[in-house]
This record gives sequence, C-alpha cells and structure tokens, in this order.
Amino acid sequence: MSKLRLMVATRNRHKSDEIRAMVGDRFEVVDANDIDGLPEIEETGTSFLENATLKAVGISRCVEGLVLSDDSGLEVDALAGRPGVWSSSFGGEEGNHVRNNQRMLREMDGVAADRRSARFRCVMVIARGGELLADFSGAVEGRIITELRGEGGFGYDPLFVPDGFNRSFAELGGEVKNQLSHRARALGQAVEWLERQGRE
Repeated sequence: MSKLRLMVATRNRHKSDEIRAMVGDRFEVVDANDIDGLPEIEETGTSFLENATLKAVGISRCVEGLVLSDDSGLEVDALAGRPGVWSSSFGGEEGNHVRNNQRMLREMDGVAADRRSARFRCVMVIARGGELLADFSGAVEGRIITELRGEGGFGYDPLFVPDGFNRSFAELGGEVKNQLSHRARALGQAVEWLERQGRE
C-alpha cells in the first residue's frame, strides 16, 4: 500500500525536515522545493491562522492532494507578545536568525528572570483544492535566557528553555525537541485527523 503524500507548503527545509522526522514513515512528505513553478505566497495575515491558511489554500490550488501549512513564532510576555507573527523578520531581514536573536537579546536586556516567560506557538492547517479542511494549534511554554546556548535547531532555539528543562531547545537536540515542541503538538493533532480520514 502506497503512503499518503503530504505536501508541506514551505521552502524552509528545517521545517519540512522536522515534520518528516515527526511523522516517520506514515506519510511521504514533500515540500515546495520539490515541485517546480509553485508561487510564492505572501504572508499578509495578522495571525498565525491567517498566514497558515493563505499558504495552504494557495498552494493547494496548484497541486493535487492534501497540503499542510503552518505558521509559528515566539510570543514573549515582557514584549507584549512580540515578535509573534513577525518572528522570522524581527531583526529586520526575513529569515536572518542571527539578527533576530541579536534583537531579542537587546530588547530583553535587563528584564528580570521572573518576567522572561515566553512560548512558541504553532498553527497548522490542511487544505485541498483551494479549500480549508481543518486547523490545529499547539504551544510550548518556557523562558528566554540571557545568552545563546547550543548549536542545534534553528531560529530562536538557542534562546528558549522549555518549562521543566534547564537546557535550550538548541541544546536538547532534535529528538527531544520533536517530542515536546509547539510544532509537534499541532502536528500530532493533524496526523490524528489525517489518519481518521483514511479510516472513514
């Protein structure tokens, strides 16, 4: 029996690799790098749900089958929930993790330990044929530390320590992160939904 193909509406290899690792051999995971001619979907929404929906619905008009998309980011309580949906461009340049982390360190400089709470939030949606089918969300609580720690992961992982741990996501490594991350929690719900569709 052939695997169900799951198209992930991203060109971010880190993200699709994480999803591939989390779903294991249950699905054939491909992303926008694997298919020529897919449009760039502009993320003009003001919420994670809006941006994830724009990407999934837009790409699902161009390919057959199920399309999964997520939008995720870091919400820092001392920064009134910023950077949120603008997490990937927080430092002034889209996708520049070094500049994003530098700005985070500057803005959090001097913030007391008991005010450094934050969370990673992820919203995932599934679409097909230009239609939104389902959406899911997940979050992981933690805190922002005062220096970069660890070489693993990407984005803000070196600055984020999840609750119950003393090491950053970048120090914990992919296996641990993929069990407890915001993306893992949203994806777990999405996979349950996908498997339920396959049984019905």
